[in-house]
Amino acid sequence: MSSSDQVDVAAAAALLAAAADVTLLAHVNPDADALGSAMALGLALRRRGATVRVSFGSPSAVPESLRMLDSGDLFVPAAEVPLRCDLLVALDTGSLDRLGPLGDRVAAAGASLVVDHHVSNTRFGRHNLVDDRAEATAVIVARLLDELGVEIDEPIARCLYAGVATDTVSFRFAKPETHRLTARLLEAGVDGPGLIRSLMDSHPFAWLGMLSSVLAAAQLEPDAAQGLGFVHAVVRRTDAAGLRAEEIESVIDVVRSTSEAEVAAVLKETPAGAWTVSLRAVGRLDVRSVAVRFGGGGHRLAAGFTAAGTPDEVIAGIREALAEAPTAT
Repeated sequence: MSSSDQVDVAAAAALLAAAADVTLLAHVNPDADALGSAMALGLALRRRGATVRVSFGSPSAVPESLRMLDSGDLFVPAAEVPLRCDLLVALDTGSLDRLGPLGDRVAAAGASLVVDHHVSNTRFGRHNLVDDRAEATAVIVARLLDELGVEIDEPIARCLYAGVATDTVSFRFAKPETHRLTARLLEAGVDGPGLIRSLMDSHPFAWLGMLSSVLAAAQLEPDAAQGLGFVHAVVRRTDAAGLRAEEIESVIDVVRSTSEAEVAAVLKETPAGAWTVSLRAVGRLDVRSVAVRFGGGGHRLAAGFTAAGTPDEVIAGIREALAEAPTAT
């Protein structure tokens, strides 16, 4: 199959069922959907007798807030991922570059499968199972597990629940069928409130100081974003000192709550002096189009990209792109 070919759930499940050795990759700086999807599928395949490893290009260890997902000790550091994998599966990864230093494993693999829900996915695998209507990659993985006939027990359900909960913003954007899936996961024994607190509602005391500094300098532009309002904040390395990546990522969820703004942006300074940008929209503007303009991607209401320049230059670029962003019909 060419890289543009699509496969359905049954064909993807057959590919997985036939594999004796599987490498599952999440994107760099994995979130709960990326790692949870990889771990859930990994647990299922190992139960079927396959040799399984889960990894990502960076950081070098599983983020602290996600460690409860690796109940089967499936994680291996990037340096231990074979140069040539029998079957490589990339999950929740929209493009090859999002695999970071592990991107070269795709072309070298005996077979590759991309499982994702990003509308901007570039179909970089030999086989691609991409459904941009799914709220989370974990939703697609649940379909694969059902096709494989794997029982969704508590360890697997925990991983799937984490992915669905985070990508639907605590189920605010979940469709009826996804709520039905969530009910199955809870019935399997998942501690929903405890898991959500660990993933999204628990931060060290130092996070409050960082948040105070960053929010004090946030700016609201009521006339920007086609008159719908644009709010933005900047997290510099000095603000983030001593905090985990997940603490920094959580800032966008606070900034986006600004009632006067349709669009929120948070710029986070990288060690190299560039900026990773998180974009969120309430519902009327397509921020994915903004991210794509700067080489990024994502979803209509949640997207991101990386940029060089000063914060003022990056924000000016976002402001200009928002003026031309598509609106909801």
